[in-house]
Amino acid sequence: MPGRVNVLRLLRARDANLSALRRAGRAAIVAPGLFALSDKVIGSPTVATFAAFGTFATLLFVDFGGSMRERLRAQVGLVLAGALLVCLGTLVSQVVWLAVLATFVAGLAVLFAGVVSSALAGATTALLVGFVLPVTQPGPLGSIPDELGGWFLAGATSVIAIAVLWPAPTREPLRLSAATACERLARRLRVDVDYVRAGFDPDRRPALDEAADEAQRAVATLRGSFFRTPYRPTGLSTATRTLLRLVEEVMWLDSVLVRMPLETPRAPTDPAVCELKLAAATVLERGAALLESGTGDPRELDPDLRRLARAREEMEQAVTSSLPIGSALVPTAPRENEAGEIGAAGKLGAAGELVTSLGPSFRAQQLSFAASAIAANVTLIVAANRRTWWQHLLGRRPDGVESPLSSARVRAGSHVERHSVWLHNSVRGAIALTLAVLVADVTGVQHSFWVVFGTLSVLRSNALNTGQNALRGLLGTVIGFVVGGVIIVAVGTNTAVFWVLLPPAIAFAGLAPAAISFAAGQAGFTAALLILYNIVAPAGWTIGLVRIEDVAIGCAVSLVAGALFWPRGAGSALGQALAEAFSDNARFLRDAVHYGLTRCDAQVPTAPVPEDASRRAAAASRRLDDAFRGYLAERGTKSIPLADLTALITGVSVLHFGATAILDIWQRNDASPAGDRGAARAQILDSATVLVNWYEQAARALAGSGTVPDELAHDGATDGRLVEAVRRDLTGEDGRATATAVRMIWTADHIDSARRLQAGILAPARAVATAQRTPRSWLAMRRTRPTMVLEEAA
Repeated sequence: MPGRVNVLRLLRARDANLSALRRAGRAAIVAPGLFALSDKVIGSPTVATFAAFGTFATLLFVDFGGSMRERLRAQVGLVLAGALLVCLGTLVSQVVWLAVLATFVAGLAVLFAGVVSSALAGATTALLVGFVLPVTQPGPLGSIPDELGGWFLAGATSVIAIAVLWPAPTREPLRLSAATACERLARRLRVDVDYVRAGFDPDRRPALDEAADEAQRAVATLRGSFFRTPYRPTGLSTATRTLLRLVEEVMWLDSVLVRMPLETPRAPTDPAVCELKLAAATVLERGAALLESGTGDPRELDPDLRRLARAREEMEQAVTSSLPIGSALVPTAPRENEAGEIGAAGKLGAAGELVTSLGPSFRAQQLSFAASAIAANVTLIVAANRRTWWQHLLGRRPDGVESPLSSARVRAGSHVERHSVWLHNSVRGAIALTLAVLVADVTGVQHSFWVVFGTLSVLRSNALNTGQNALRGLLGTVIGFVVGGVIIVAVGTNTAVFWVLLPPAIAFAGLAPAAISFAAGQAGFTAALLILYNIVAPAGWTIGLVRIEDVAIGCAVSLVAGALFWPRGAGSALGQALAEAFSDNARFLRDAVHYGLTRCDAQVPTAPVPEDASRRAAAASRRLDDAFRGYLAERGTKSIPLADLTALITGVSVLHFGATAILDIWQRNDASPAGDRGAARAQILDSATVLVNWYEQAARALAGSGTVPDELAHDGATDGRLVEAVRRDLTGEDGRATATAVRMIWTADHIDSARRLQAGILAPARAVATAQRTPRSWLAMRRTRPTMVLEEAA
């Protein structure tokens, strides 16, 4: 018993949730049975071949997540799509040039389609097997029924096997991690309110620190789950698409709280700010409970959202009524702080105090916006999960959710861009497969399928790592040949023994890549195929030599493709993606500021909502996400600590959500523009322009041109000029601040928040910029396990 426990513990450490063991076990049961049925009962080698490889494709090469209904639906879709590719592969296999052209088109379409759904991305290899197998084994059109018969036999059996043979538990780590993060963030807000109401009692500080640490750990776990897969963990269903947005909003809310000072000067607005924090905490707690259940009543959130909206309105009114402008803003003598220094607020007197006093309300406004957005997405997720099967079938969606087709079009469109990593990898993979088909035909190898399959299995994002995988693949194939050859020599022509050895051989081939290594998986697969082929047509150990030859050719094709197309790899692509994301999101911030400021000035026409800028920024962020995942998945050393890269990616999110929050501030402003507010507008726009110029210069450096500039220092005089402009242009009739004045200062606070972000991203940005100018530095420092470092650093 202790030995068994140790083996399971070791296996779980390498094979999370025993997923590989589950797949291998199913394949070991199903594949031999279907192979025996096809070969001995049906008596068709074609059916047997497609049944065997169809089983590998549908049970070993793919593992869908989600609920059982979602997995079965995805599995049926895989079988149907694979059947179409089988027919296409057979139709074009008759003419070499047509087969080559069709391979490029089909390969590009299958590889690129993965960008719209994690289910499609995970099924890429399985789908390509359905095309590559017939296109590399030319047969008459009359063979299509037998090929489809074998494929459908394997597909139908795989659906049954997934449902009844050791069914996998529902895997929704993002949903549960998001629920935990929301609950911890809510607790942090409640403890923060207790601390403020207690007058910053030192005895309560440890509880606040503990709550903050727990919240950060929960969000770090969520971030680790989010980035652990090599593609965005979302499908085309309403719930999974909405969950992705919610995860990003939770991480942004955490970044807001992390930058929130734990102690601030007492202000008249503290009661209103505390009430808003408590309302936000209640929304987060209710949302966490709904996320955990997955099928609760989304209307439960309505009263809490109304309370949050009232609290926000009351806070804005409290801020407006408690801040006198006009005569109160007169120059005062500079005051020293506790360190004996004269700060910006001291130099500016009441003007500086005004800006400082608005800080807590500004941060409360940020977190209320984030909590509202999280609650809205929780409502959509739960409403989508509560739909009946008939509503699912008819495609009925909750209000406010775009259709799957529209979502797929947006995702795909964001990657039709020359710097897209996904597009690069899709084109590279399609070219490599095309070359493999061409080379296999020209060389006339016996089993050309393995040339193409070897190409697909070892191709990576750059030539160096492709070479490393090629060597591992060849080493594993040689080992498998030796082991299989020994077995064949020992067994001789006794096919009964081969039938006995086939199930454990398939099980090892399926488990080895996850539990041991890629090379071990290649070895197991080679040994299993030696046994399989010697059952059909005994050829001894020579079939192993043929496979070594075919895989070697495929590896060589991969090396050529990796060297010719974007050979610098994932590091360079990540730098370019960071550059575009910072540039586009900074421009989105500028356009949001411009839109908001035209809503308050009767002297200028109101600008349209910057929807195009928002779409460009979101598309750049999606491309960055995929580039980062490619960088994490790439083998080899990582010269830039992943904590630094995470800081840069978080910075992009801060810019994006900051711009969105500015839009929210001004879109909720129902008042018509009145008066000339040109001075205040000019002051804020100047600050935004200077900031955007900084980010664009930094973006050029990240792309490999120039250097990252020094961070912008806070200009205290800017606060004074802004407040003076507000005092002169926006003073209400009673001499107090208007709501418009507060919104303008909050807009300036969002700009200043983006400026303060520079301190955290400056060093990482310079490191990436240096790596871009010297590509080898991406391979320079230390070897690390990306996801572990990511979780620890987050």
